[in-house]
Parts: sequence; C-alpha cells; structure tokens
Amino acid sequence: MASVGFSQSDFAVFRIAGFDERMAEIYARVRPKLLKLGEQLAPELARRLHLEFFPHVAKHARRTVNPPPETWAAFGPSARGYKRYGYLALCVSSAGLHARAIVKPEAEHRTEMARALEKRAEELARSFRGSPLARYDKWDFSRLPARANPSTELFADLAHGLIRKIGGLDVGFGWPREEASRLDRAELVDAFAELEPLYRLIRAVA
Repeated sequence: MASVGFSQSDFAVFRIAGFDERMAEIYARVRPKLLKLGEQLAPELARRLHLEFFPHVAKHARRTVNPPPETWAAFGPSARGYKRYGYLALCVSSAGLHARAIVKPEAEHRTEMARALEKRAEELARSFRGSPLARYDKWDFSRLPARANPSTELFADLAHGLIRKIGGLDVGFGWPREEASRLDRAELVDAFAELEPLYRLIRAVA
C-alpha cells in the first residue's frame, strides 16, 4: 500500500508564526496532498466500510485572527458538504496525523445522535476491543491528546457533549510526527475501520 506522503517539513508548517506565511505554506505544501489523498481514500473507505463517502478538503478563511492550527480532508455522506453530518476526517497538525470521527456544533440531529450513543454505549465500548481513543474536543494542537479506554462511561460522556448548545464530538487515533511520516494508507484505513461502529451510529440518524 502506498505511503500517506506527509513529511516532517509538512508538519512544521503549522509552527510558522505569521498568518500570511503559514497560510501560504498550508496551501502550497499540505492542501495539495490532502486533495490527492481525499480522492484516493474515499473509494478505499467505501470498499472497506461498505458505505458511500465524498471527500471534502478544508477551505480556511484567508482573513482571520489566528492562522489555522490544523487542516483536514473530511469524508461524509454528501457531495454538497460535510459539516451538517457526522463525518470521518484525516487531520494534519504540528503534532502529526489524526484519523477522527467528528460531529460539529452545526451538525443536524445532534440530540438524536446523543440518544443513540447513550443507548448503545456498552455495545460501542466492546466494539473497540480495548483500543484507547483520543479525545480532541479540548486539545492544544501541540501534542497528541491523552487517550482513554473505550468504556461505557466514555461513550456516555461523549453523548452528553453532543447535546450541549455548542456541543459536538471529536475522537480518534493519532500518530506523532515521526511515525506519521512513515504511515501508509493501509494503516490509515485500518484506523478508520476501527471507528466504523461509532461512525455508523452518528451517520444512521442523519
């Protein structure tokens, strides 16, 4: 299987202090790789998970207060966009690479997702077979967030987060920079496959 293709210099882009300089490097170095990977990964995920995926690469505002601390390729159920739904994402930051399942505050049916997540918390915990999950809802972007055991309590807490007024969900797996630069697509697809039970749940109620 081919390499994911990110290098140490790609991750270093996110440590550039100046807004214009960082944006220029994101668009010159990182975004083209995400566009290519998005097109390659969508059919691979579809075959592995037996679901249809449409790739979307983040478009960052050119004028904002702070340069973006990460960028991503999102894989969701609609060709028109992804933020209204739960989605899978390959994210790139100064810390490395991340395979995540995400529900943003603007997503529809968050309450229904939360109810389903709480109801099936025990089943979901078993489905991860002990693989610890990282929570990205409050991480600082500089290092990989701490990982937690996939317990019933964890998924119940994630459900509570979904029903908050500006709540959401953001969990997954990460590879630090050195490992990420050697990562191949097979390992990445395996990580997304581990997230499949959670992703199917948040997708089913959309």
